Amino acid sequence: MGARSGRRGAHGETNIDHIAIGPSGVWGIDAKRYKDKRPELRVGGGLFRPRVESLRVGGRDGTKLVDGVKSQVDRVREALAHDTIPITGVLCFLEADWPLLGGSFTVDDVHVVWPRLLVKRMTEAPGAAFDVSEAHACRAEAFSVA
Repeated sequence: MGARSGRRGAHGETNIDHIAIGPSGVWGIDAKRYKDKRPELRVGGGLFRPRVESLRVGGRDGTKLVDGVKSQVDRVREALAHDTIPITGVLCFLEADWPLLGGSFTVDDVHVVWPRLLVKRMTEAPGAAFDVSEAHACRAEAFSVA
């Protein structure tokens, strides 16, 4: 599995911390260091209002973090221009205050995890039918090293 750090879009508008490409797909990873702060999923709405999910980190709103990953994943998807390649957006929190059981979650199609769980998911995910070498070439052409 290949990974690159600090990728920047062709026009410098997107900063992607890591793009990992392997048999399980393409992973757009934004790494965040929030020492001793707990990432949490907050769910609002209910019977009469639409369900709304949001990210909280240490009790503060983390919506911009999720929006940033979604934007990055969209840019990767445009660069690869291949509908069959699974592309997963990830917020990976380093040194966060994760609970002993559970803790990871998905908010607005962005996975919120810690590093070891991310590696496990990337390596245990079922293989996708796509040309990994071609995906690497497209990524290299579209994103320069920052």
